[in-house]
Amino acid sequence: MGSSSSNEATGLRRPASLRAQNLEVYYSDDAIVTADDATIAELKRIAAGNPRLRSRLCMHPDPSSGLHEMLIVHHREAYVRPHKHFGKPESFHLIEGTAQVVIFEDDGHIRDVLEMAPYGRGALCYYRMPEQVLHSILITSEWLVFHETTAGPFDPSRTAFPDWAPDGGDAAEVQDYVTRTGALAAKHLAHRHTSRAIPAEVATDD
Repeated sequence: MGSSSSNEATGLRRPASLRAQNLEVYYSDDAIVTADDATIAELKRIAAGNPRLRSRLCMHPDPSSGLHEMLIVHHREAYVRPHKHFGKPESFHLIEGTAQVVIFEDDGHIRDVLEMAPYGRGALCYYRMPEQVLHSILITSEWLVFHETTAGPFDPSRTAFPDWAPDGGDAAEVQDYVTRTGALAAKHLAHRHTSRAIPAEVATDD
C-alpha cells in the first residue's frame, strides 16, 4: 500500500497486490501478507477519507475463509457500535494507540472495562473474548491500530446489536451516547482502582 517510490526511499515493504472489497476493506493477493509502518500509514489515510473513519487490511484470502485475520485502523471519532458474535470468539492485539474495551450486560449496564495500550505501557495489550459477549471500543488516542482474529466465514447474521445503543445514523445521538458511556466507564474504572487500593480487612463489613 502507498507509492512504490516512497517505499523505495524508506526501505519499507508493503502488500504488492491489493483489491478493495469496499471503501473500508482491502485484501492482499500476496502469498505471504506483510505489514509495516507504510501499510499502517496508508490505512490511516484511507480511514481518514471514509465516512466511518476506519479501514482494514484482511490477511485471509476472502470472506469465505475459515479464519479471519485483520489489521484494523480506527480514528478517534470512529463509533464502534456495541455488538456480540454468535459462534465467533475473537482475539484483539493492540499495536498503536489506547482504548477502553467496554463489556456490557445484556441490559446495557457496564460489566467490565479493559484498559488497552501497546505492550510496555502497563495496561492490557491483548484479549481473547468468547462468543456472545456484548462489547464496544472507546478510542482514547487519535488513532487505534490493532490486529483482530476471529472465525469465518463472514456472515452478518452472526453479529447482533442491542437496541439500547445508537445504530450510527445520527451523529449527535452517537456523540451523546459515547460521552455518557465514557463517563460511566471512567466511573467503573475509578471504583475498581479504589477498591483495589483498600486493604481487604477494611473493605469487608465485619
